[in-house]
Amino acid sequence: MALQLRIYVPPHPLIKHWLAVARDHGTPPVLFRAAMKELGRWLTYEAVRDWLPTVDTTVQTPLGDCEATFVNPEVPMAAVPILRAGLALWEGAQELLPLASVYHLGLVRDEQTLTPHCYLNKLPPQFAPQTQVLVLDPMVATGGSLLAALAELVQRGVDPALIRVIAVVAAPPALQALSTAYPALTLYSAMIDTGLNAQGYILPGLGDAGDRAFGTL
Repeated sequence: MALQLRIYVPPHPLIKHWLAVARDHGTPPVLFRAAMKELGRWLTYEAVRDWLPTVDTTVQTPLGDCEATFVNPEVPMAAVPILRAGLALWEGAQELLPLASVYHLGLVRDEQTLTPHCYLNKLPPQFAPQTQVLVLDPMVATGGSLLAALAELVQRGVDPALIRVIAVVAAPPALQALSTAYPALTLYSAMIDTGLNAQGYILPGLGDAGDRAFGTL
């Protein structure tokens, strides 16, 4: 499968650990939420490594002047957690990006057609030029929800090259669709799984992330 978008599966041991916790059928909701929070934290850490804009300056230490680098606060940054499960990832990511503006997008999938439907859209009419956007979508299965979210962002002026997607698990059908539609996209995932079952769920996956995070199974 030849893909144009950039996909990264960081080999960090903490990412592997928390993915294993999240996959385990016996993990209770409170621990599942903790695993999702940690995955959001560490995947975001990896995703922003060469993405955050910086500015060089000098500071004065107690002993003298010193060259210093800060994250540039003048470059607009936004986060878009896809509800519901994206909220659990954002809880960890927010600790790394406390200044990001947060825009919630609620999407639910029709279990018969696998088509996403939007029930909440808090995106602004237009994003400022050069806004960097972090999209948090734990389960990238068919890609329908993520494609719908990306279409809304691009319609509002976001450059796909400035978008980073955080996922927990992703499947080849979604990656192929995303590569075709948004070849400039960059996606970070804890794992690329083998495929989908007849109901469109990722195999082996981790079940319904929203239901497991909020105890609504």
